[in-house]
Amino acid sequence: MSSTMCNMMDSVLLARGGMKELVRGHDVELLQQMMPLVREQNVSLDLRDVERIDAAGIAALISLYGCAHDTGHCFTVANASARVAGILALVGLDRILLSHNADGQSHSGNNLERSAA
Repeated sequence: MSSTMCNMMDSVLLARGGMKELVRGHDVELLQQMMPLVREQNVSLDLRDVERIDAAGIAALISLYGCAHDTGHCFTVANASARVAGILALVGLDRILLSHNADGQSHSGNNLERSAA
């Protein structure tokens, strides 16, 4: 898996309101909601409220990254907690998934569709 340089200035920063865990059971819902978005635009997913991630959550992030990459878009993770960032680093995904350009403001809520402009 190679890293692609993307201009995340034209991306949308999204947060899933109330998502505290990205674990088995939550991964399918995340994929269903996010997959259409990453096919259409650059997306940065705000994980500031996520306290726990497991292998299913990591696999979901990899799937979103792969789908975005395949369609010429970028997918990153922003504002990951120290714990989540540490786990992503442990499995070697920090270099391709973690965004270091988050502005601290995200669009919260269950409706994930937001314009990139």
